[in-house]
Amino acid sequence: MSVLSYNEITLKKVILWNDEPCLVVASHVFRKQQRKPVNITKLKSLISGRVIEQTFHQNETVEEADIESRPIELIYENKGEYWFCTPDKPSERFSLSHDIVGDEVRFLKPKSVIDAVVFNENIIGVKMPIKAELMVKEAAPAVKGNTSSGATKEVTLETGATIQVPMFINEGDVIAVNTETGLYSERVEKA
Repeated sequence: MSVLSYNEITLKKVILWNDEPCLVVASHVFRKQQRKPVNITKLKSLISGRVIEQTFHQNETVEEADIESRPIELIYENKGEYWFCTPDKPSERFSLSHDIVGDEVRFLKPKSVIDAVVFNENIIGVKMPIKAELMVKEAAPAVKGNTSSGATKEVTLETGATIQVPMFINEGDVIAVNTETGLYSERVEKA
C-alpha cells in the first residue's frame, strides 16, 4: 500500500479516509499569503456515496486504498436482489443489493459480464459499460402528425427498463443507451 503526501492526493486517486475508500473528485493545492500550502479536496465515499470536503496540510499523508477489480456475471434479478456468479463458475453465486449495483443495472442483460469493485474482500460497487446495446421489446407506433423534430415516445427494452426514444424507433430495433444518463444514444440495428 502506498502512502501519499498532501500534494499527491489528486483527481481519480482512491484513498483511505476514516477507514473508507474514497475517490478524490476535486483537488486544489494552493498557498495562502505567508502560510504553508494546503490541498483542498472533495472526497466521495465508495461505500456510502456521500461527498466530504477535506483540507490536507503539508505535513499530512494518507494511504492509497487497495481497490481490486474482478469480473462477475449477472444471472438474474429478483425483487431488487441481483444474483451474480463468477464467470465459468455458475455454482459460486452471490447476491448484491440495488445500493451496490446502482440504477445503471437496469440496462444489464443476464449473462453480461461486468467488473466488480472490491475492497477488503467485499464488493462495494460495479463498473458498468458506458453504452449498452439493447433490443426494443415494446414500442407504440409513431402517431401521424406527431413526427415533429425532437418528438419522443416511451419504449420498453429487453431488460424491462423504459426510456424515451425518437419516433422512428420500432419494436425489434437494437439501440444503444448511455448507462450513466439513461438516455437513447443511437439505433444500432433496424428490425
